[in-house]
Amino acid sequence: MVPDDLQYTSEHEWVRVVGGGSTARVGITDYAQDALGDIVYVHLSDVGEDVEAGSPMGELESTKSVSDLFAPVSGRIAAHNDALADSPELCNSDPYGDGWIVEISLSDDSQLDGLLTAEDYQAAIAST
Repeated sequence: MVPDDLQYTSEHEWVRVVGGGSTARVGITDYAQDALGDIVYVHLSDVGEDVEAGSPMGELESTKSVSDLFAPVSGRIAAHNDALADSPELCNSDPYGDGWIVEISLSDDSQLDGLLTAEDYQAAIAST
């Protein structure tokens, strides 16, 4: 399942623009959560911290491994999904909804142009 209304990264993250276009809500894709297995802990950069696109901004710990979470865009961490502290499994059960991970205030919205469309992401995961 790859929702058409989102943008994607090659690191299996999705981006939904919120806040009138100034903020990117970020989560992991259904493909990523399936590959990771049961997510048991989410560690994120602090709210207010600046992040650079492509740089690690946290970690997802699953029963299989610990994986870096990469910032899909540059900006400042605006919010965490606080529900993940007690229920990290939301990343598995609802990756495109209640399992969102972080919101980033965009430093430049033109960087969204470099993300993958749903069609491009679907083609990328089909070839793996």
